[in-house]
Amino acid sequence: MRTRLGFLLALTIVSRAAAQTNLVWPPPPDEPRVRYVQSISQPADLGSKRSGFRRFSNWLTGARQGNETLNRPFGLALDDSDDLCVTDTGANAVSYFDHKARRWYRWEQIGQIRFVSPVAIAKKGKTIFVADSGLAAVIAFNLEGKLLFQIKEGIERPSGLAIAGDRLLVADSQQHCITIFDLHGKRLTKFGKRGGGPGEFNYPTHIASGPNNRVLVTDSMNSRVQVFDANGNFQRQIGGVGDGPGHFSRPKGVAVDRSGRIYVVDALFDNVQVFDADGRLLMDFGHGGSQPGEFWLPNGIAIGSSNRIYVADSYNHRVQVFNYVGPQ
Repeated sequence: MRTRLGFLLALTIVSRAAAQTNLVWPPPPDEPRVRYVQSISQPADLGSKRSGFRRFSNWLTGARQGNETLNRPFGLALDDSDDLCVTDTGANAVSYFDHKARRWYRWEQIGQIRFVSPVAIAKKGKTIFVADSGLAAVIAFNLEGKLLFQIKEGIERPSGLAIAGDRLLVADSQQHCITIFDLHGKRLTKFGKRGGGPGEFNYPTHIASGPNNRVLVTDSMNSRVQVFDANGNFQRQIGGVGDGPGHFSRPKGVAVDRSGRIYVVDALFDNVQVFDADGRLLMDFGHGGSQPGEFWLPNGIAIGSSNRIYVADSYNHRVQVFNYVGPQ
């Protein structure tokens, strides 16, 4: 009897685990469009290797160096090789995962500059750019942790970063604008001012670059996403304040997939809403909680070339990974 009860209990646990990790949206019988893949809480979840010396040293000391858990992942980006970049505002650290080498890099400071509040990240070639709102600067460095340059002039509170071609776009929430630099830190131009009209901002926070170098900006306190052309000319607005589908309460990260679909994270709704290129709502996925496919104050989002979706599930201390599997 005990053996049978134990078998049934184990079967129930396995069934529940399978149900949690075979999540799709929308649920059956509708055709799935988004599928849950995995959660990343530490480098080992991505297969990151540590040296034998590091493993032995950690065993002796009880430390987790080289496999530190994420505290509050905030900003995400993917480079040209779809390698993951993460800012962790809870640990004031920045990480980068080279999937080919299976190596996880982590920095708490660059040279004499210690991160205070790293909120956004981008990578182009061998250069990593980090927006630190506490330092009121964008820090540029390489994989060896060598400082290349800082961008401080003309920046008050950088909150979002994106790379569009050979330009670095910086969302400045204090100045309610987008400032554009070249990839060596030279200021080129800016657009936007405070307000609620087209092309105006009320504390912009996140920014993304899409097909044809379109620029998408989370206009946070106006509860919308605005879309601009490569020259900063207003094209359209997506969403608006409200508690129904297609509206936002606390919009955060924004990203575009290879087919032009637009994904917007809402930290209060604990979900991701998906729109077509013209701003029409297609679907949403996720809700509040701590199980797979659930969120607690999510923030950043990044989408790779194969439509793999990464979401910073900040207060669940993880990055969740999904795939778009629906019609292209």
